[in-house]
Amino acid sequence: MRVRDARPDDAAALAAIYRPYIEESVASFEDFAPDGFGVAARMNAAPRLPWLVAEDEAGCVVGYAYATRHRDRAADRWAVDCSVYLLPDRRGRGTGRLLYATLLPLLRDLGYWRAHAGIALPNPASMALHEAAGFRLVGVYQHVGYKFGSWHDVGWWQLSLAPAGVQGPPEEPGPWRAGNEG
Repeated sequence: MRVRDARPDDAAALAAIYRPYIEESVASFEDFAPDGFGVAARMNAAPRLPWLVAEDEAGCVVGYAYATRHRDRAADRWAVDCSVYLLPDRRGRGTGRLLYATLLPLLRDLGYWRAHAGIALPNPASMALHEAAGFRLVGVYQHVGYKFGSWHDVGWWQLSLAPAGVQGPPEEPGPWRAGNEG
């Protein structure tokens, strides 16, 4: 298993991995699955943040992780939201942990101070993954998403990426440039 930066030609594979999360579960509240072009546009959205893929020994993409802006307000620019999506046969096998073990230090090095993850509840596997990566539950939005005929809660997990003991105004987060091909 190896982790590398996602490339534009990975977008179709990422869309295929993501589709069941939209069509068959409440892990995503989206109604329609993006195609490869839609995923590629998300990968290139400003500010450019890391998108990583996990490849198996045969070079097939089996999962991915990425970060996006937490909110659009200027004061929120040091915070990101993170997600991991895996093929069903890769769940519970350490692939998600490997992706986060690569993504989270990248975000820290870019100057981000907080990483967040929203998890539609219940989802014990995702909760365990995020807690193993150091995220801690900070709150629950109750009945915030309506999908498949019922309301769903979303728990919010947070991870501090800030350097220990640093006080005062933070430096601006730096840009991410893809280039790690494994």
